[in-house]
Amino acid sequence: MAFTGKYQLESQENFEPFMKAIGLPDDLIQKGKDIKSLSEIEQNGDHFKVTVTTGTKVIVNSFTVGQEAELETLTGEKIKSTVNLVGNKLMVSLKGIDSVTEFNGDTIIATMTLGPIVYKRISKRI
Repeated sequence: MAFTGKYQLESQENFEPFMKAIGLPDDLIQKGKDIKSLSEIEQNGDHFKVTVTTGTKVIVNSFTVGQEAELETLTGEKIKSTVNLVGNKLMVSLKGIDSVTEFNGDTIIATMTLGPIVYKRISKRI
């Protein structure tokens, strides 16, 4: 399955409670809640480069499926973890957050779970 492409955020659920739970300051939460972030995914075999641009903030993570890599979190912290590919889903756990990114045609559904809070983002290929 080819994941390469650019995807624009279309909708999200539980943004504010999730960002509060991970410790993002209220001013950044208010600034970020209405920004339609852009995700660019480059895939070369099992190697991925994911660039997420939200306003002026850019997070770039490069990893090879099944191998430990240093990944930047939403708060800017860098954590070593392993991303796994299960069918059409990229899955990783970072500091108690379970992240699943599901590719479905021209749609990406990203779900991040921290305890009882489930943050869901739906993006479309542009």
